[in-house]
Amino acid sequence: ASRLRLSGLCFLLQILNILLFAVFVRYSPESSSSLCSPQLNCSRRNQDSGFQHPRFRDGHLQVLLGFGLLVAFLGRYGPGSVVISILIVSFAIQWAVLIQGFLYFFHNGKIYMGAPSMVSADFCTAAVLISTGAVLGRVNPVQMLLLALLEVILCALNEYILLSLMGVSDSGRSLTVHTFGAYFGLMVSRILYQPHMDKRRREDQQDTGHQPDVFAVVGTIYLWIFWPSFTSATTVHDNAEPWAVLNTYFSLVASTVATFILSLVLYEESTPRMVQIQDATLAGAAVMGMAGEMLVTPFGALITGFLAGLISLLGFRFFTPVLHFRLKIQDTCGVHNVHGIPGILGALLGTLLTLLATADAYGDRLELVFPLVAQGSRTAAHQAFLQLCALPLTLLLATLGGCLTGAVLKIKALRSPPDKGNPENTVLLEV
Repeated sequence: ASRLRLSGLCFLLQILNILLFAVFVRYSPESSSSLCSPQLNCSRRNQDSGFQHPRFRDGHLQVLLGFGLLVAFLGRYGPGSVVISILIVSFAIQWAVLIQGFLYFFHNGKIYMGAPSMVSADFCTAAVLISTGAVLGRVNPVQMLLLALLEVILCALNEYILLSLMGVSDSGRSLTVHTFGAYFGLMVSRILYQPHMDKRRREDQQDTGHQPDVFAVVGTIYLWIFWPSFTSATTVHDNAEPWAVLNTYFSLVASTVATFILSLVLYEESTPRMVQIQDATLAGAAVMGMAGEMLVTPFGALITGFLAGLISLLGFRFFTPVLHFRLKIQDTCGVHNVHGIPGILGALLGTLLTLLATADAYGDRLELVFPLVAQGSRTAAHQAFLQLCALPLTLLLATLGGCLTGAVLKIKALRSPPDKGNPENTVLLEV
Protein backbone atom coordinates (compact mmCIF):
# COMPACT_ATOMS: atom_id res chain seq x y z
CA ALA A 1 0.00 0.00 0.00
CA SER A 2 2.82 2.42 0.82
CA ARG A 3 4.54 1.72 -2.49
CA LEU A 4 1.32 2.21 -4.49
CA ARG A 5 0.55 5.40 -2.57
CA LEU A 6 3.96 6.86 -3.44
CA SER A 7 3.68 5.78 -7.07
CA GLY A 8 0.20 7.24 -7.40
CA LEU A 9 1.14 10.56 -5.82
CA CYS A 10 4.21 10.90 -8.05
CA PHE A 11 2.04 10.18 -11.09
CA LEU A 12 -0.60 12.75 -10.15
CA LEU A 13 1.93 15.50 -9.31
CA GLN A 14 3.91 14.92 -12.50
CA ILE A 15 0.77 15.01 -14.67
CA LEU A 16 -0.23 18.25 -12.90
CA ASN A 17 3.18 19.78 -13.63
CA ILE A 18 3.05 18.72 -17.28
CA LEU A 19 -0.39 20.23 -17.78
CA LEU A 20 0.56 23.51 -16.08
CA PHE A 21 3.79 23.74 -18.09
CA ALA A 22 1.86 23.10 -21.31
CA VAL A 23 -0.61 25.88 -20.58
CA PHE A 24 1.59 28.55 -19.02
CA VAL A 25 5.36 28.04 -19.47
CA ARG A 26 7.27 29.35 -22.48
CA TYR A 27 10.93 30.06 -23.21
CA SER A 28 12.01 33.55 -22.27
CA PRO A 29 13.24 35.75 -25.16
CA GLU A 30 16.65 37.37 -24.84
CA SER A 31 15.05 40.74 -24.14
CA SER A 32 13.56 39.33 -20.95
CA SER A 33 13.89 42.57 -19.00
CA SER A 34 10.73 43.84 -20.69
CA LEU A 35 8.84 40.81 -19.39
CA CYS A 36 9.86 41.14 -15.77
CA SER A 37 7.27 42.12 -13.18
CA PRO A 38 7.56 45.89 -12.56
CA GLN A 39 7.54 45.34 -8.80
CA LEU A 40 10.82 43.41 -8.93
CA ASN A 41 14.31 44.74 -9.41
CA CYS A 42 14.77 43.16 -12.83
CA SER A 43 18.51 43.67 -12.89
CA ARG A 44 18.82 41.01 -10.20
CA ARG A 45 16.96 38.30 -12.06
CA ASN A 46 17.27 38.99 -15.77
CA GLN A 47 20.84 38.82 -16.91
CA ASP A 48 22.32 37.49 -20.10
CA SER A 49 22.48 33.71 -20.38
CA GLY A 50 26.27 33.60 -20.64
CA PHE A 51 26.48 35.22 -17.21
CA GLN A 52 23.89 33.02 -15.58
CA HIS A 53 24.39 29.50 -16.94
CA PRO A 54 27.69 28.77 -15.10
CA ARG A 55 26.09 29.93 -11.88
CA PHE A 56 23.02 27.83 -12.53
CA ARG A 57 25.29 24.83 -13.02
CA ASP A 58 27.19 25.52 -9.80
CA GLY A 59 24.02 26.20 -7.85
CA HIS A 60 22.38 23.05 -9.15
CA LEU A 61 25.38 20.93 -8.19
CA GLN A 62 25.33 22.56 -4.79
CA VAL A 63 21.68 21.69 -4.22
CA LEU A 64 21.87 18.15 -5.56
CA LEU A 65 25.23 17.06 -4.13
CA GLY A 66 26.00 19.44 -1.27
CA PHE A 67 22.55 19.42 0.32
CA GLY A 68 21.73 15.92 -0.91
CA LEU A 69 24.72 14.31 0.76
CA LEU A 70 24.16 16.40 3.89
CA VAL A 71 21.25 14.15 4.84
CA ALA A 72 23.26 10.95 4.27
CA PHE A 73 25.14 10.93 7.56
CA LEU A 74 22.79 8.49 9.32
CA GLY A 75 24.06 4.95 9.06
CA ARG A 76 20.77 3.17 8.40
CA TYR A 77 18.91 6.02 6.76
CA GLY A 78 21.76 7.31 4.60
CA PRO A 79 21.11 5.59 1.25
CA GLY A 80 17.35 6.07 1.50
CA SER A 81 17.83 9.74 2.38
CA VAL A 82 19.85 10.38 -0.76
CA VAL A 83 17.24 8.62 -2.90
CA ILE A 84 14.43 10.68 -1.40
CA SER A 85 16.49 13.88 -1.79
CA ILE A 86 16.74 13.25 -5.53
CA LEU A 87 12.98 12.72 -5.67
CA ILE A 88 12.36 15.96 -3.77
CA VAL A 89 14.73 17.92 -6.03
CA SER A 90 13.09 16.52 -9.17
CA PHE A 91 9.63 17.58 -8.07
CA ALA A 92 10.45 20.82 -6.23
CA ILE A 93 12.31 22.39 -9.17
CA GLN A 94 9.32 21.92 -11.47
CA TRP A 95 6.87 23.18 -8.87
CA ALA A 96 9.06 26.16 -7.92
CA VAL A 97 9.39 27.25 -11.56
CA LEU A 98 5.60 27.40 -11.74
CA ILE A 99 4.91 29.10 -8.41
CA GLN A 100 7.73 31.64 -8.73
CA GLY A 101 6.83 32.14 -12.38
CA PHE A 102 3.34 33.32 -11.46
CA LEU A 103 4.89 35.82 -9.03
CA TYR A 104 7.90 37.07 -11.02
CA PHE A 105 7.88 36.04 -14.67
CA PHE A 106 4.17 36.14 -15.56
CA HIS A 107 3.35 38.32 -18.58
CA ASN A 108 0.35 38.28 -20.90
CA GLY A 109 -0.93 35.06 -19.39
CA LYS A 110 2.35 33.15 -19.78
CA ILE A 111 5.38 32.31 -17.63
CA TYR A 112 8.58 33.15 -19.49
CA MET A 113 11.35 31.03 -18.00
CA GLY A 114 15.10 31.10 -18.51
CA ALA A 115 18.28 30.78 -16.47
CA PRO A 116 17.15 33.32 -13.82
CA SER A 117 13.99 31.35 -13.09
CA MET A 118 16.00 28.13 -12.77
CA VAL A 119 18.40 29.78 -10.31
CA SER A 120 15.44 30.94 -8.23
CA ALA A 121 13.93 27.45 -8.35
CA ASP A 122 17.19 25.97 -7.07
CA PHE A 123 17.17 28.38 -4.13
CA CYS A 124 13.63 27.35 -3.24
CA THR A 125 14.53 23.68 -3.57
CA ALA A 126 17.46 24.21 -1.19
CA ALA A 127 15.03 25.52 1.45
CA VAL A 128 12.92 22.37 1.06
CA LEU A 129 15.98 20.11 1.48
CA ILE A 130 16.95 22.00 4.64
CA SER A 131 13.49 21.40 6.08
CA THR A 132 13.58 17.70 5.27
CA GLY A 133 16.77 17.44 7.33
CA ALA A 134 14.79 18.31 10.46
CA VAL A 135 12.31 15.45 9.96
CA LEU A 136 14.62 12.87 8.40
CA GLY A 137 13.78 9.34 9.50
CA ARG A 138 10.40 10.42 10.86
CA VAL A 139 8.40 10.80 7.65
CA ASN A 140 7.92 8.57 4.62
CA PRO A 141 8.45 9.61 0.97
CA VAL A 142 4.76 10.43 0.51
CA GLN A 143 4.91 12.88 3.40
CA MET A 144 8.17 14.30 2.01
CA LEU A 145 6.50 15.05 -1.32
CA LEU A 146 3.56 16.75 0.37
CA LEU A 147 5.98 18.78 2.49
CA ALA A 148 7.74 19.95 -0.68
CA LEU A 149 4.41 20.75 -2.33
CA LEU A 150 3.32 23.05 0.49
CA GLU A 151 6.70 24.54 1.38
CA VAL A 152 7.53 25.66 -2.15
CA ILE A 153 4.35 27.76 -2.18
CA LEU A 154 5.10 29.38 1.18
CA CYS A 155 8.80 29.82 0.41
CA ALA A 156 8.03 31.57 -2.87
CA LEU A 157 5.50 33.80 -1.11
CA ASN A 158 8.02 34.75 1.58
CA GLU A 159 10.65 35.50 -1.04
CA TYR A 160 8.22 37.62 -3.06
CA ILE A 161 7.21 39.69 -0.02
CA LEU A 162 10.81 40.27 1.08
CA LEU A 163 12.64 40.79 -2.20
CA SER A 164 9.92 42.31 -4.34
CA LEU A 165 7.45 44.16 -2.13
CA MET A 166 9.83 45.22 0.65
CA GLY A 167 12.97 45.54 -1.48
CA VAL A 168 15.15 43.62 0.99
CA SER A 169 18.70 42.79 -0.11
CA ASP A 170 19.30 39.07 0.52
CA SER A 171 21.39 37.83 -2.40
CA GLY A 172 22.77 34.73 -0.64
CA ARG A 173 19.41 33.93 0.97
CA SER A 174 20.18 34.02 4.69
CA LEU A 175 16.48 34.60 5.30
CA THR A 176 14.57 33.11 2.40
CA VAL A 177 16.52 29.81 2.27
CA HIS A 178 18.44 29.13 5.48
CA THR A 179 16.23 30.73 8.13
CA PHE A 180 12.93 29.89 6.46
CA GLY A 181 13.91 26.31 5.64
CA ALA A 182 15.29 25.61 9.12
CA TYR A 183 12.37 26.89 11.17
CA PHE A 184 9.77 25.55 8.77
CA GLY A 185 11.26 22.08 9.22
CA LEU A 186 11.58 22.49 12.99
CA MET A 187 7.90 23.34 13.34
CA VAL A 188 6.92 20.36 11.20
CA SER A 189 9.08 18.21 13.48
CA ARG A 190 7.35 19.63 16.56
CA ILE A 191 3.89 18.86 15.24
CA LEU A 192 4.94 15.31 14.30
CA TYR A 193 6.47 14.62 17.72
CA GLN A 194 5.59 11.15 19.02
CA PRO A 195 7.06 10.35 22.47
CA HIS A 196 6.62 6.59 22.25
CA MET A 197 8.56 6.45 18.97
CA ASP A 198 11.55 8.57 19.95
CA LYS A 199 13.52 5.88 21.81
CA ARG A 200 13.31 3.40 18.93
CA ARG A 201 14.15 6.08 16.36
CA ARG A 202 17.24 7.12 18.27
CA GLU A 203 18.40 3.50 18.23
CA ASP A 204 17.60 3.10 14.53
CA GLN A 205 19.38 6.30 13.56
CA GLN A 206 22.74 5.58 15.19
CA ASP A 207 25.69 5.75 12.81
CA THR A 208 27.07 2.40 11.70
CA GLY A 209 30.51 2.01 10.14
CA HIS A 210 32.37 4.65 8.15
CA GLN A 211 29.88 5.05 5.33
CA PRO A 212 28.32 8.25 6.79
CA ASP A 213 31.73 9.93 6.96
CA VAL A 214 32.42 8.96 3.35
CA PHE A 215 29.22 10.75 2.30
CA ALA A 216 30.21 13.72 4.44
CA VAL A 217 33.65 13.94 2.79
CA VAL A 218 32.14 14.20 -0.68
CA GLY A 219 29.44 16.62 0.48
CA THR A 220 31.94 18.86 2.24
CA ILE A 221 34.18 19.07 -0.84
CA TYR A 222 31.24 20.11 -2.98
CA LEU A 223 30.19 22.71 -0.42
CA TRP A 224 33.67 24.22 -0.49
CA ILE A 225 33.86 24.28 -4.27
CA PHE A 226 30.42 25.57 -5.18
CA TRP A 227 29.06 27.57 -2.26
CA PRO A 228 30.73 30.87 -3.27
CA SER A 229 28.93 30.60 -6.62
CA PHE A 230 25.72 29.77 -4.74
CA THR A 231 26.07 32.90 -2.59
CA SER A 232 26.86 35.15 -5.57
CA ALA A 233 24.35 33.63 -8.01
CA THR A 234 22.03 36.65 -7.87
CA THR A 235 24.55 39.46 -7.52
CA VAL A 236 24.44 42.03 -10.29
CA HIS A 237 27.10 42.17 -12.99
CA ASP A 238 30.65 40.88 -12.83
CA ASN A 239 31.98 43.78 -10.80
CA ALA A 240 29.67 42.85 -7.90
CA GLU A 241 30.73 39.22 -7.77
CA PRO A 242 34.14 39.32 -6.07
CA TRP A 243 32.83 40.64 -2.75
CA ALA A 244 30.30 37.83 -2.33
CA VAL A 245 32.81 35.17 -3.40
CA LEU A 246 35.68 36.44 -1.26
CA ASN A 247 33.55 37.04 1.83
CA THR A 248 32.12 33.53 1.58
CA TYR A 249 35.56 31.93 1.22
CA PHE A 250 36.96 33.81 4.22
CA SER A 251 33.94 32.84 6.29
CA LEU A 252 34.32 29.18 5.26
CA VAL A 253 37.97 28.93 6.29
CA ALA A 254 37.41 30.66 9.62
CA SER A 255 34.41 28.50 10.56
CA THR A 256 36.36 25.35 9.72
CA VAL A 257 39.28 26.36 11.93
CA ALA A 258 36.79 27.10 14.72
CA THR A 259 35.64 23.48 14.47
CA PHE A 260 39.14 22.18 15.18
CA ILE A 261 39.45 24.53 18.14
CA LEU A 262 36.17 23.81 19.91
CA SER A 263 35.45 20.17 19.01
CA LEU A 264 38.62 19.03 20.78
CA VAL A 265 37.37 20.78 23.92
CA LEU A 266 33.74 19.64 23.79
CA TYR A 267 34.31 16.06 22.67
CA GLU A 268 36.79 13.34 23.61
CA GLU A 269 37.78 12.53 20.03
CA SER A 270 41.35 13.23 18.95
CA THR A 271 40.26 14.92 15.72
CA PRO A 272 36.94 16.35 14.56
CA ARG A 273 34.70 14.07 12.54
CA MET A 274 34.03 14.98 8.93
CA VAL A 275 30.35 15.53 9.72
CA GLN A 276 31.36 18.28 12.17
CA ILE A 277 33.53 19.94 9.52
CA GLN A 278 30.63 19.76 7.08
CA ASP A 279 28.33 21.44 9.60
CA ALA A 280 30.88 24.20 10.24
CA THR A 281 31.25 24.76 6.51
CA LEU A 282 27.50 25.15 6.15
CA ALA A 283 27.28 27.52 9.11
CA GLY A 284 30.11 29.71 7.82
CA ALA A 285 28.48 29.97 4.41
CA ALA A 286 24.94 30.53 5.72
CA VAL A 287 26.01 33.49 7.83
CA MET A 288 27.30 35.23 4.69
CA GLY A 289 23.99 34.93 2.82
CA MET A 290 22.66 38.47 3.28
CA ALA A 291 25.95 40.25 3.98
CA GLY A 292 28.01 38.54 1.28
CA GLU A 293 27.75 41.30 -1.30
CA MET A 294 28.00 44.08 1.30
CA LEU A 295 31.09 45.77 2.70
CA VAL A 296 31.98 43.12 5.27
CA THR A 297 35.74 43.53 4.70
CA PRO A 298 38.03 40.44 4.73
CA PHE A 299 38.76 40.56 8.45
CA GLY A 300 35.03 41.04 9.14
CA ALA A 301 34.26 37.89 7.14
CA LEU A 302 36.89 35.99 9.12
CA ILE A 303 35.41 37.13 12.43
CA THR A 304 31.87 36.31 11.32
CA GLY A 305 32.76 32.85 10.05
CA PHE A 306 34.78 32.09 13.17
CA LEU A 307 31.84 32.99 15.42
CA ALA A 308 29.42 31.01 13.26
CA GLY A 309 31.61 27.90 13.56
CA LEU A 310 31.83 28.26 17.35
CA ILE A 311 28.10 28.88 17.76
CA SER A 312 27.23 25.92 15.56
CA LEU A 313 29.29 23.50 17.66
CA LEU A 314 28.02 24.96 20.94
CA GLY A 315 24.49 24.60 19.64
CA PHE A 316 24.99 20.91 18.88
CA ARG A 317 26.53 20.31 22.30
CA PHE A 318 24.17 22.28 24.53
CA PHE A 319 21.08 23.57 22.72
CA THR A 320 20.06 20.48 20.73
CA PRO A 321 19.22 18.54 23.95
CA VAL A 322 17.06 21.48 25.02
CA LEU A 323 15.22 21.37 21.70
CA HIS A 324 14.56 17.68 22.06
CA PHE A 325 13.75 17.20 25.74
CA ARG A 326 12.22 20.57 26.63
CA LEU A 327 10.65 21.82 23.39
CA LYS A 328 9.87 18.34 22.01
CA ILE A 329 11.58 19.09 18.69
CA GLN A 330 13.66 16.27 17.24
CA ASP A 331 16.12 17.97 14.87
CA THR A 332 17.64 14.97 13.07
CA CYS A 333 20.28 16.80 10.99
CA GLY A 334 20.78 19.75 13.33
CA VAL A 335 19.38 22.31 10.89
CA HIS A 336 18.79 24.74 13.75
CA ASN A 337 22.52 24.98 14.46
CA VAL A 338 23.69 24.75 10.84
CA HIS A 339 21.11 26.91 9.06
CA GLY A 340 18.74 28.52 11.57
CA ILE A 341 21.06 30.36 13.96
CA PRO A 342 23.65 31.27 11.25
CA GLY A 343 20.79 32.55 9.08
CA ILE A 344 19.57 34.81 11.89
CA LEU A 345 23.12 36.02 12.59
CA GLY A 346 23.57 36.72 8.88
CA ALA A 347 20.36 38.76 8.81
CA LEU A 348 21.45 40.80 11.83
CA LEU A 349 24.89 41.37 10.30
CA GLY A 350 23.29 42.44 7.01
CA THR A 351 21.05 44.90 8.88
CA LEU A 352 24.04 46.47 10.62
CA LEU A 353 26.00 46.79 7.37
CA THR A 354 22.98 48.31 5.66
CA LEU A 355 22.75 50.95 8.35
CA LEU A 356 26.40 51.83 7.71
CA ALA A 357 26.07 51.89 3.91
CA THR A 358 27.16 55.19 2.36
CA ALA A 359 28.01 56.37 -1.12
CA ASP A 360 31.56 57.12 0.00
CA ALA A 361 32.12 53.53 1.16
CA TYR A 362 30.36 51.73 -1.70
CA GLY A 363 30.90 54.08 -4.63
CA ASP A 364 29.14 52.83 -7.76
CA ARG A 365 28.32 49.55 -6.03
CA LEU A 366 25.71 51.26 -3.87
CA GLU A 367 23.31 51.30 -6.82
CA LEU A 368 23.87 47.58 -7.35
CA VAL A 369 23.47 46.48 -3.73
CA PHE A 370 20.93 49.05 -2.51
CA PRO A 371 19.35 50.62 -5.62
CA LEU A 372 16.59 52.44 -3.74
CA VAL A 373 19.11 54.04 -1.36
CA ALA A 374 21.30 55.13 -4.29
CA GLN A 375 18.28 56.65 -6.05
CA GLY A 376 17.31 58.59 -2.96
CA SER A 377 13.97 56.80 -2.52
CA ARG A 378 15.10 55.49 0.87
CA THR A 379 17.63 56.40 3.48
CA ALA A 380 20.11 53.84 4.74
CA ALA A 381 18.27 53.79 8.09
CA HIS A 382 14.95 53.05 6.35
CA GLN A 383 16.51 50.25 4.33
CA ALA A 384 18.11 48.80 7.47
CA PHE A 385 14.76 48.90 9.26
CA LEU A 386 13.16 46.89 6.45
CA GLN A 387 16.06 44.43 6.50
CA LEU A 388 15.46 43.95 10.23
CA CYS A 389 11.68 43.59 9.83
CA ALA A 390 12.24 40.86 7.27
CA LEU A 391 13.62 38.56 10.00
CA PRO A 392 10.50 38.30 12.24
CA LEU A 393 8.30 38.17 9.15
CA THR A 394 10.27 35.18 7.83
CA LEU A 395 10.12 33.47 11.21
CA LEU A 396 6.36 34.06 11.39
CA LEU A 397 5.68 32.64 7.93
CA ALA A 398 7.99 29.68 8.56
CA THR A 399 6.36 28.92 11.91
CA LEU A 400 2.79 29.16 10.67
CA GLY A 401 3.61 27.28 7.47
CA GLY A 402 5.42 24.55 9.38
CA CYS A 403 2.53 24.09 11.78
CA LEU A 404 0.05 23.87 8.91
CA THR A 405 2.21 21.41 6.99
CA GLY A 406 2.82 19.31 10.09
CA ALA A 407 -0.92 19.09 10.71
CA VAL A 408 -1.43 17.85 7.15
CA LEU A 409 1.37 15.28 7.38
CA LYS A 410 0.00 14.01 10.69
CA ILE A 411 -3.15 12.69 9.02
CA LYS A 412 -3.39 9.02 9.89
CA ALA A 413 -3.82 7.88 6.28
CA LEU A 414 -0.38 9.28 5.38
CA ARG A 415 1.57 7.53 8.13
CA SER A 416 3.58 4.37 7.63
CA PRO A 417 2.44 1.18 9.39
CA PRO A 418 3.72 1.38 12.99
CA ASP A 419 4.73 -2.26 13.29
CA LYS A 420 7.66 -2.22 10.84
CA GLY A 421 11.24 -1.75 11.95
CA ASN A 422 12.14 1.07 9.54
CA PRO A 423 8.88 2.05 7.83
CA GLU A 424 10.13 5.33 6.43
CA ASN A 425 13.05 3.77 4.58
CA THR A 426 11.71 0.42 3.42
CA VAL A 427 9.26 2.12 1.08
CA LEU A 428 12.14 2.60 -1.36
CA LEU A 429 15.10 0.56 -0.14
CA GLU A 430 15.75 -2.69 1.69
CA VAL A 431 17.87 -1.90 4.76
